[in-house]
Amino acid sequence: MNTDDTDFRHGHRGKMSVLMLGALGVVFGDIGTSPLYALRECFASPHHPVVLTEPNILGILSIIVWVLILVISVEYVLFILRADNRGEGGILALMALVIRKSPSTMTLRPVFALLGLVGAALLFADAMITPAISVLSAVEGLQMETTLVQPYIVPLAMTILIALYASQRFGTARIGAVFGPVMLLWFTLLGLIGLVSVVQTPGVLRAVNPYYAVSFFIDNGHLAFRVIGSVFLVVTGGEALYADMGHFGRSPIQRAWFFVVLPGLALNYFGQGALLMRSPETLPQLFFSTVPPWSVVPMVGLATFATVIASQAVISGAFSVANSAVQLGYIPRIDIRQTSASSMGQIYVPSLNWLFMIGTIALVVGFKESGKLAAAYGVAVSTTMLATTLFLFFVARRVWHWPRPAAIALAIPFLCIDSTFFSSNLLKIPAGGWLPLTVGAILYAMMDTWKKGRAVLQDALAAENMSLDLFMDSLAIDGPVRVPGSAVFLTPHKFGVPRALLHNLKHNKVLHEEVLLLTIETLRVPYVADEERLTVEDLGQGMARATLTFGFLEQPDLTRELARMDSPYFRYDGMTTTFFLGRETILVGRGQSTLWRWRRQLFAFMTRNALSAANFFRLPANRVVEIGSQVEI
Repeated sequence: MNTDDTDFRHGHRGKMSVLMLGALGVVFGDIGTSPLYALRECFASPHHPVVLTEPNILGILSIIVWVLILVISVEYVLFILRADNRGEGGILALMALVIRKSPSTMTLRPVFALLGLVGAALLFADAMITPAISVLSAVEGLQMETTLVQPYIVPLAMTILIALYASQRFGTARIGAVFGPVMLLWFTLLGLIGLVSVVQTPGVLRAVNPYYAVSFFIDNGHLAFRVIGSVFLVVTGGEALYADMGHFGRSPIQRAWFFVVLPGLALNYFGQGALLMRSPETLPQLFFSTVPPWSVVPMVGLATFATVIASQAVISGAFSVANSAVQLGYIPRIDIRQTSASSMGQIYVPSLNWLFMIGTIALVVGFKESGKLAAAYGVAVSTTMLATTLFLFFVARRVWHWPRPAAIALAIPFLCIDSTFFSSNLLKIPAGGWLPLTVGAILYAMMDTWKKGRAVLQDALAAENMSLDLFMDSLAIDGPVRVPGSAVFLTPHKFGVPRALLHNLKHNKVLHEEVLLLTIETLRVPYVADEERLTVEDLGQGMARATLTFGFLEQPDLTRELARMDSPYFRYDGMTTTFFLGRETILVGRGQSTLWRWRRQLFAFMTRNALSAANFFRLPANRVVEIGSQVEI
């Protein structure tokens, strides 16, 4: 081996280590804090009381171990991480990939869109529940020291959460460097604490044998099915492995899982089970009972930090999904701010952030205890994971080109597992599971209404469009006065004449020397190469038509792209170019429509409150002219 090869491999190992450390801090925060409450809820939940006997402890531990192996290790780490959309993951990226790779399956596109939107809506609901249950479960550990702290648990959790949301506007770049080392310490301590307990009761390792899981189902019948809803808490956060893949890549996430996260989690769950076998009375504070008494307070501090990191990961993921949803046309334009000059994924969405904060604080005040919140937790994630598994079948068929029998053989076992989790979590609906479903249903209705409302609006506008040929003929015969400078007219259509242009001619009776009709498109890919960004067509008489394309994870900056444009048909000058935008006021008519009246009213409300195109596309305020019009739908 020569020196160059050695240096390359050392450099590769160094980069891989950094990426693994980053993945520990961002990707695994949610699943890494599950030991705080998951095993405790399997026994302590009032909805499925399980007797603390050795066979039951070994049975539930066996289910936990094999769920971590089958659902996370096999399904997500080995298979779903391969289903990337040009390196990006997440439910909307997966939806876009399947739709893009299935041009011949037009009848299934509404089904794909439904799965994607339901998954995205429930992820938003999860972004409120995860911080609430995680932070509450951590600070509740202080009750191990003294019961006098009990009245201060909720205020302390609220203070931590308010500080978390208030800091979002600064982005995670500044503090992200410490996330990885903290989570590495967390998983290391999880493993060591569990190992110490296992050494005292090594018989707990028998739970590796799936016989105990099967026996638990046989002995407990319907009760075992209800317990599965609490077992699912062990894998909540598993969807983040796929959602955050674009930040680190597949290999670092896989290695971090197998070398650090899985051993730490497995040992800790075994350690908690061993403690239950020795001292069943420790169940109410099971996690913190496994640590030495002198280290309870430091461990509470570390657990709180870990739950903040877990919450940060979920919130950041929700911001990324919101950005994708805006670009794909499922939610109105909203204020999206880039918080890092070097990382595309570092964004901040103010409106969503404060909405999440209000929802999370309301959950903490309303439920007061992490155990009560556990019933609401899991319903959203189990639905999202079921949708992801359904997509996996179509990915195997359309993207990997597997034969149908092989794709079915891959999907069926995972569908059985995810369907069991989903069905068991549905039993939680009366006890709090209704909450994420209600929030998800409202958000889904809003996203679906916006998408369909935009289609109805565009059809109404297109019906009134003047043909480009007729317009160009009229310019040649009796053209208006041409004034110096250039004008850009934004239009969603690649045909016809923008209404803003017609209204400008009607009222001002002038036309700029250079006119660009600009259409912005979002493709079902995360990013678009610079050379594929812009296409320009000469229309003659000083007019041109251009199309700017962006990926669904990109944030359009029109002035930057126009300044880079090298075309003989149009020259952009920031001092002389004027942007003309159409701004429609929606009138809800009483006639027939493809949308129910309440949905048209909702669409009109969302349109009025959407961020203006000028702000969304980062146009200079002093170079923008908005021309309003009324449209009845």
